[in-house]
Amino acid sequence: MKKVLIIERQIPDREFLINYLGKKSIQIVSVEEGSSLFEQLHHHSFDAIFTDLKGLELIKRAKKLLPQTPLIFLKKASDKSRKDVDVTLEKPFELGCLENLFAKIQMQKEQPVLIAKSASMQKVLRQVEKVATSHANIFICGQSGTGKEVIASMIHAGSKRASFPFIRVNCAALSDTLIESEFFGHERGAFTGAHHRRIGRFELSDRGTLLLDEVSEIPASLQAKLLRVVQEQEFERVGAAHPIPIDVRLISTSNRDMKVAIQSKVFREDLYYRLNVIPIYLPPLQNRLEDISPLAAHFLKEVCGKNQMAEKILSKKAKKKLLEYRWPGNIRQLRNVIEHAAITSDGECIDEKHLFFEEMGSSEDESILEGGLCLKEVEKRHILSTLKGCQGNRTYAAERLGISVRTLRNKLKTYSG
Repeated sequence: MKKVLIIERQIPDREFLINYLGKKSIQIVSVEEGSSLFEQLHHHSFDAIFTDLKGLELIKRAKKLLPQTPLIFLKKASDKSRKDVDVTLEKPFELGCLENLFAKIQMQKEQPVLIAKSASMQKVLRQVEKVATSHANIFICGQSGTGKEVIASMIHAGSKRASFPFIRVNCAALSDTLIESEFFGHERGAFTGAHHRRIGRFELSDRGTLLLDEVSEIPASLQAKLLRVVQEQEFERVGAAHPIPIDVRLISTSNRDMKVAIQSKVFREDLYYRLNVIPIYLPPLQNRLEDISPLAAHFLKEVCGKNQMAEKILSKKAKKKLLEYRWPGNIRQLRNVIEHAAITSDGECIDEKHLFFEEMGSSEDESILEGGLCLKEVEKRHILSTLKGCQGNRTYAAERLGISVRTLRNKLKTYSG
């Protein structure tokens, strides 16, 4: 959620919402008068609209300006319930209710798209389908940008917990001083600045799923407490004296080599095995060549729609260039490349000259050349490395190498002979 509209005449309630949403780095537009409301709706789009009763009456006159925008009715105890809204929030607001609402809107706005034509990703999908209905904890590993969060969303959507919250927490983005409160919440007065009781992510995800994104970044001081929660399925808010039982499924992700993290004492081995009941590995995009063209076409259509542009297509040379690139940033980088090309290119066709790849450092081939090898040996290593990256698919390897399949086959014969 990036931008919301608030229509609330009561100053305390309005300020409460502004403070809450502001902490999540959400752009907020707040209006009180009808003229301001219609002006905003004509010139801006919103991910959600929070409105009191008077604002709701104005909103009804502007239905055509609100295509599929969630409408949250800010209801006083004396107001009647409404059927023409998506969600009702009763005053005074509860932080727990707001957190649950925020998570649900986020999930609805960010419906994951998974394009999997490659054999390796088809295998992952079969695994996801098999494990989703269980209650086992799952550990998803793979390079940054390979789609770990999308897979986690699919697992939750296919589970028996799908009707309950799916809460995400980016462990790498939280400071060591705040992460315990984020996980477990705190009581009012538990520490300086704790003016209200806070509901933590574990409590919010009760009966649902909690995604621990980049779990390997959790500080060592908190790992022991997390291990106890995973084992006992109960926790204590910071400043509380009594444990709270929970029923939460954990999905963890990491782009680290966890064996190295354990050996270097960065991550507890006992906690890792509690979280890693079912491991899922996502291969890098350079090993999923069959997925590149359909992913690029999907992103191109999405970007054109988002920017109100006529639909564009990729030329054959552009598709070939996409297949030849190594994609160190994986799917996330592919999307950025397509968005850049769509916005900066003229006409309906995107050619290879429109594709911009940011250099990410020395390639494997450059490191080979530095070794002073003869040209024939460099060629051999390059061909075998490319074939390995294409999972043995000679057709795709030949395309990346710029040679025919027959030439590739003949060269491989000489290497084996």
